[in-house]
Amino acid sequence: MRVRKKPWAEQEVQENSRVIQNAEEKKGHWAEFFGNHNPIYVEIGCGKGGFLTKSAAAEPDVNFIGIERQLTVVAVAARRAGEDAPNLAFVWSDAKKLSDFFEAGEFQRLYLNFCDPWPKKRTYKRRLTYREFLRGYREAMGENAEIFFKTDNRGLFEFSLNEFCAEDWKLSNISLDLHNSDFTGNIMTEYEEKFSAKGMPIYRLEARSRK
Repeated sequence: MRVRKKPWAEQEVQENSRVIQNAEEKKGHWAEFFGNHNPIYVEIGCGKGGFLTKSAAAEPDVNFIGIERQLTVVAVAARRAGEDAPNLAFVWSDAKKLSDFFEAGEFQRLYLNFCDPWPKKRTYKRRLTYREFLRGYREAMGENAEIFFKTDNRGLFEFSLNEFCAEDWKLSNISLDLHNSDFTGNIMTEYEEKFSAKGMPIYRLEARSRK
């Protein structure tokens, strides 16, 4: 996601208590940060935070962490979240290795929402559902790992189905047209709202580790 640079973004990131700049220091101590031992759900590439802000309001007994590498974007997300969501935080960093930020099992669910499809064949290893990434997620989450994945890109979805199966994840709630299915409780991202308004199908699945 690219957004125009905001003159206040750097100060917002420095001063907003929701923004964690050195997440490695929180590894093993997220319960202390949130002040409770509630489950922790993580979104990679959280954008402007609309999905997580709504999720945090809907599930106050779950702690949500959004990881975003772009300074302006994470500043917008933190500012928009306001003061009413003590169960929400943002990490300003590149999520290359989640085990740098979390002890094994410290978070229980990962959201991959509308990540870059990297459509060219030579770039397939950059897709966040590529098998090496899936192994890293499992390592970070432990034996009870689960991933909720959504995309508007059919090619990426088909690729992801194969990758999850190759790594022996158990799949459920697979949808080829989410908004015309009987699935309930869906919370839309900003991208999802735009895509669905154009009549584009949304693909979704849930994956859980068998190990």
